[in-house]
Amino acid sequence: MSARANILGKLRNSLAGTTPRPDEFDERLVTAPWRYAPEDRIDRLRSLMEAVHTEVHPCRSDNWPELVAELLNKRNLTNLLCAPSREHGRALQAHFEATEQKVELLAYDQPVEAWKEELFWNVEASLTGTLGGIAATGTLVLWPDRHEPRLMSLVPPVHIALLKASEIHDNLYDMMVAQDWAAGLPTNVLLVSGPSKTADIEQVLAYGAHGPRELIVLVLEDA
Repeated sequence: MSARANILGKLRNSLAGTTPRPDEFDERLVTAPWRYAPEDRIDRLRSLMEAVHTEVHPCRSDNWPELVAELLNKRNLTNLLCAPSREHGRALQAHFEATEQKVELLAYDQPVEAWKEELFWNVEASLTGTLGGIAATGTLVLWPDRHEPRLMSLVPPVHIALLKASEIHDNLYDMMVAQDWAAGLPTNVLLVSGPSKTADIEQVLAYGAHGPRELIVLVLEDA
């Protein structure tokens, strides 16, 4: 018998004849203080995010690519990293091709070791989807995967995030239950409330030291 099996066996035997303690968790403790009328969720999330220098734009689900092009041109950005395998990536690519945009669309389609130099020094902006938003804290929830790795939202100086208005929940617990996180948790979850910021010993706040200096959220309403 291996040491591992021996230890587990002792733990199981130690529970013989015992009765499991009842689950006394009361979800109201983590949800009751953080409830909002459905029509107030967007305004609350927006006010909290804008308070920490996030740029929030409500738009329709059928015209957001136009707004992305406008935001990029306004900042004189020449490239944008996106995921062409995702529906929003394909929609953005189709719009840029149809309108002959000068911004170059880049794809995260190779291991980071193969293009680390370009990713960290030449990519000017990125666009990703989100899993949803949390009204209580003004937070975006991202589940990075092989199509949209976490470096897409952490490295480029400007991060544009797409958030469906229908996926804004009152609090994190409600989101976890509604989306059944218990059925399969991701290896990594990102909770994002604003652009990267840090303060030195003199309490001077600087943006972009450890990630994007600008966070732009497009809240997509049904067309």
